[in-house]
Amino acid sequence: MDTASYSNVRRFLNEGQLPPPDAVRIEELVNYFPYDYAPPSDGRPFAVDVATAACPWNTDHRLARIALKGREVPQGERSPANLVFLLDVSGSMRSDNKLPLVKQAMKLLVGNLGDEDRIAIAVYAGASGLVLESTPCSRRQGILQALDGLEAGGSTNGGEGIKLAYSAASANLIRGGINRVILCTDGDFNVGITNQGDLIRLIQDKARSGVFLSVLGFGMGNLKDSTMEKLADKGNGNYAYIDTIVEARKVLGEQMGGTLVTIAKDVKIQVEFNPGRVRAYRLIGYENRLLRKEDFNDDTKDAGEIGAGHTVTALYELVPYGVQVDAPGVDPLKYQTNPVPTAAADSDEWMTVKLRYKPPDGSVSSRIELTFADEGAGFDEAPRDLRFAACVASFGMILRGSKYKGSFALDDVIRVAQSAKGPDAHGYRAEFIRLARTAKGLKG
Repeated sequence: MDTASYSNVRRFLNEGQLPPPDAVRIEELVNYFPYDYAPPSDGRPFAVDVATAACPWNTDHRLARIALKGREVPQGERSPANLVFLLDVSGSMRSDNKLPLVKQAMKLLVGNLGDEDRIAIAVYAGASGLVLESTPCSRRQGILQALDGLEAGGSTNGGEGIKLAYSAASANLIRGGINRVILCTDGDFNVGITNQGDLIRLIQDKARSGVFLSVLGFGMGNLKDSTMEKLADKGNGNYAYIDTIVEARKVLGEQMGGTLVTIAKDVKIQVEFNPGRVRAYRLIGYENRLLRKEDFNDDTKDAGEIGAGHTVTALYELVPYGVQVDAPGVDPLKYQTNPVPTAAADSDEWMTVKLRYKPPDGSVSSRIELTFADEGAGFDEAPRDLRFAACVASFGMILRGSKYKGSFALDDVIRVAQSAKGPDAHGYRAEFIRLARTAKGLKG
């Protein structure tokens, strides 16, 4: 699950300005935070958790949370890694928060890897080159010296750099191991393969061969956010925005397993709501991640990846049966009759959640199916993590100016988030509360 939007929103707020609405991707805000979901206990790569409660911004509605928790992979049990750092060293990367921060972040990752892991370093600017052949981390000093020697200058040939990085990764492929290109850039692709379709096809082909792509964005101004998100999605990887060394420690230190180790790929979720219980529903966020219903059973369709220890949270706003909803009607069908409810529609079930996933090196999906009923819990009775996630989603809707934001204001976001903060070992939730106060001041 990508988290770049949260870091980008934080950057705008810390600079004293509200973010553009399109920079606010609500699912990335919600999934930035770790949640205390139970790990799998049945041998599957992840566990599923569903909870429901009253919707805080519209008390006539219900809020459903569908959460996945990936199994943890201890450092000592992780497969060896074959990594290629693909680093943008063009002239646009001179700023302190670009190439200098890239070098710090990569050194941090090198320090967290084992001696059996391997690293190559490819760079691109006016021309592309391999600065460091694939080198075991037992020779860390040589890797660090290669990073120290990098300087920014020239135009940007991102397409040629990607080809070179994939070539280096393929040449040192570890069967059954971690094979990944890590692209670090401000997103300014202006020379080489600039056609986005050609880039995406290259990345998809390499993902099928077992070499995945993660994208780390740095800097500001010309950050091509949507392009970088798309490249990571098609490369079976994740996209994070590194604005400080603290964020680098989170992505490449605390959550390194999730960043590097894919435990399930092409994960799809399909939810069927019982029309006898739910009159209407709305998925909050995920606008650019939707699949057609026919794609769920099609194993050729690409979907999302889950990393070791990762949590994925999706929120649905539900309109219970019998509650009026302001939605456009549909004309009666001319050539077929309307569906007739089955006996299951008279049950207490509110929804059936179906999931498909493949192993990282597999091509055939497995299926999970679970049913859930809403027990009518109030919002104050909801699990702490659900209440906090709802506050983050509300914050995102307010920043986007969503017509669905309802009556929940930033004061409410701050108040409830404070009560749902919990232990907060790394201070991420406290930082969110501070950012909500900043946004309140800017809006005020």
